Amino acid sequence: MTFLFLEVLPEDVWLETLPSKHLSNLKITTPNVSNESSDLLATLDISNSNNDSKVKAILIDSDGKEVQSQTYDAADPKLEISFNELKNIKLWDTDNPNLYTLNVQLIENDKVLDELSDRVGFRWFEFKDHGAFYLNGKRLLLRGTHRHEEHAGVGAAMSNEQHRADMELIKDMGTNFVRLAHYPQDPEVYKACDELGLLVWDELPWCRGGLGNDTWKKNTKGMLKEIIEQNYNHPSIIFWSLGNEIYWLPDFENGDNRDNINVYLKELNDYAHQLDPTRKTAIRKYYEGADIVDVFSPSIWSGWYSGSYKSYQKAIDQYKAEYPHFIHTEYGGSSHLGRHTENPITGEGKIQADGWEEAIIQTDVANIAQIGDWSENYIVDLFDWHLRISENDSAFIGNAQWAFKDFGTPLRPENAIPYMNQKGLVDRDNNPKDAFYVFKSYWNTTDPFTYIESHTWTERQGPKGLARDISVYSNCPEVELFLNGKSLGTKRRDTKAFPAAGLNWSLNFKEGKNTLVSVGKTDDGKEVKDELDVSYRFTKNQKAKGLKLDYKKLENGNYLITATAVDSKGMRCLDYENRVYFQCLSGGETFKSLGTPTGSESIEMANGKASIEVKRIGTDQPLKMMVLNQSFKGTYLTIE
Repeated sequence: MTFLFLEVLPEDVWLETLPSKHLSNLKITTPNVSNESSDLLATLDISNSNNDSKVKAILIDSDGKEVQSQTYDAADPKLEISFNELKNIKLWDTDNPNLYTLNVQLIENDKVLDELSDRVGFRWFEFKDHGAFYLNGKRLLLRGTHRHEEHAGVGAAMSNEQHRADMELIKDMGTNFVRLAHYPQDPEVYKACDELGLLVWDELPWCRGGLGNDTWKKNTKGMLKEIIEQNYNHPSIIFWSLGNEIYWLPDFENGDNRDNINVYLKELNDYAHQLDPTRKTAIRKYYEGADIVDVFSPSIWSGWYSGSYKSYQKAIDQYKAEYPHFIHTEYGGSSHLGRHTENPITGEGKIQADGWEEAIIQTDVANIAQIGDWSENYIVDLFDWHLRISENDSAFIGNAQWAFKDFGTPLRPENAIPYMNQKGLVDRDNNPKDAFYVFKSYWNTTDPFTYIESHTWTERQGPKGLARDISVYSNCPEVELFLNGKSLGTKRRDTKAFPAAGLNWSLNFKEGKNTLVSVGKTDDGKEVKDELDVSYRFTKNQKAKGLKLDYKKLENGNYLITATAVDSKGMRCLDYENRVYFQCLSGGETFKSLGTPTGSESIEMANGKASIEVKRIGTDQPLKMMVLNQSFKGTYLTIE
């Protein structure tokens, strides 16, 4: 008899043909791991075996060399495999994600009938009560972010290459921890986390909605089982999260009843430990269930949904004392790529500065999410402050910024890019915002760099003689800044200093072109540079009087059409942030509904500019574009 299994993944579909006698359900654990020796325990199912059946298990290192092998009689349908006191094992950690392969063969009469294999990493971890996290006996600060499974132009139907690119970019930032929000993701993501050294919070998709009926409960418990069984062997996973904001916006009558939720949450927690006693359970923003799970994350949105970012230290001090195993997942705020201001709105004098918890109804409490300017400058400062605190707290488990990439949402049609949650460190097409380099300056210790804030802020204005602050984000121990060929001095990096870990200079621009050059110097004498040209004017623009259109041809053959708000003298209005609407009238197609700064027909301006990419259709007719908004009638551009 032959068994056929159709396996369907988001990108991949293939048909597996199995012999009547075959292996399945390989589950691997490492019950004892130390620097001296390690044990491996695996279980698997055997279909239709008999007294002549044997199973050979081979442990192979990353170079393809056999570490050890064992042969077992396989008459029973279930088999346990063990390798004890393995010596000289290279441990899996976030800097050195060493992986081994366990290969299992079903053999009869010296013939291999079926074969299974999966990879394994040897590591152990511990959460100290009211203290830090330890991996393989060493304290590790969890430096994390969140990953949603989508990308511009394809949504969730991402290729394996796109999944991998996401995870590599996350790792390049120096990240060692990622929360997969709010659902299991493509197998390629877990594979990448194993290979790159990213610890994982894997989450049950109980996100808001409250407690459901009996069918809902059965389905939710079934999903938890599927998540754990499918991803059981990944050494990167340390958390099985049971949900997020679970009582919020109930879908069922009385669905937010805390007593009923707690009964079911305890059932899920016990079930998770039954299925996998080796990992921790977790939950975010459900305070009534904090003592049910192993690790808890309260809601702290200092400087966005509540209070000032300067309240962050008070928040983590309180929660470290209150919860034995406290981790902070979700913080940050929205920023519109390319929007800058000399004086970002901080809320001082307008909001209650000491709060930090996200309100249930965000519009009921004055906060930066409501009154802020969505500038990259503000978000840079917010993240810089959070990282300064977390990096210097020796008893903190760690945190995870929300979220790595801008992502689609049906809830935010009013956003600068409609229906986009713009809290990402990169846009929906993986183009880094300034905030990406803030994180990289704190977290990446292997790739020296220096980055002048900001490469999308190339036109600025202000009175003659008014000094401006320039921050440089770098992981080098010292940086020297030059303005128009003249050194402004060298500064030492100090993670306790704010802003930019002390790499901040006050300078006076001249009118016209200014060239900034930062030179970072490593301890071994290596130099890395960054350069930025800034056009500065002493004359402030007046009120916007219209829109103009320009274009440039891109390397891919498409056109980038740019709308600029101008005053009566034709000067760019750097303070204009209103929404504009693009339309291709003939001869081409706009890149629309991509959720990117150049892929939306409806978009708010960033310092008086907005752009859209357009693909030309043939050459037998001109390409005609239009831009308009509520204040200005259509402006037209024709490209012959």
